[in-house]
Amino acid sequence: MGYFFEQFAQKVSAWAGRPPSFVIALLVVIGWAASGPVFGYSDTWQLVINTGTTVVTFLMVFLIQNAQNRDAAAIQCKLDEIIRALDGGRNEFIGIEHLAERELIEIRDGLEREFGNEDPRLHKGVGRMIDRR
Repeated sequence: MGYFFEQFAQKVSAWAGRPPSFVIALLVVIGWAASGPVFGYSDTWQLVINTGTTVVTFLMVFLIQNAQNRDAAAIQCKLDEIIRALDGGRNEFIGIEHLAERELIEIRDGLEREFGNEDPRLHKGVGRMIDRR
C-alpha cells in the first residue's frame, strides 16, 4: 500500500499545483455560489461547500506533506553527496538533519563563530546585496 500511496500522492500533489486545478476549484465555488438562489441559501446549501472544502483540505494535508517529505529527503541526499564528494567537506555533517533543533542551532552558531560571521551583514557579499536594496 505504501508504494500505491506514494505514487498517488505524487500525482495528486503535482496536479493540484497546476493552474487547471485552481480554475476547476474556482468554477466549483462559482457554481456553488450561483446555485444559492435556487436552493434559497439554505443551511444544506451552505453545508455542501463547508463539508466539501473541509474534506478536501483534510485529505490534501496528507498528500502535500508526503510530497514535501519526499522532496526534503531527496534534497538531503543530494546535499550529503555534495559533502561527501567535496575535498575538505566535513563528512560529520552528513545526517545532521536527524539531530534535535537545539543541536542544529548549536552547530549553526558554532559555524558562525568559527568563520566570524556572527552578523551576516559583516560578510562582504551579503553586505553588497543588502546595499542594492
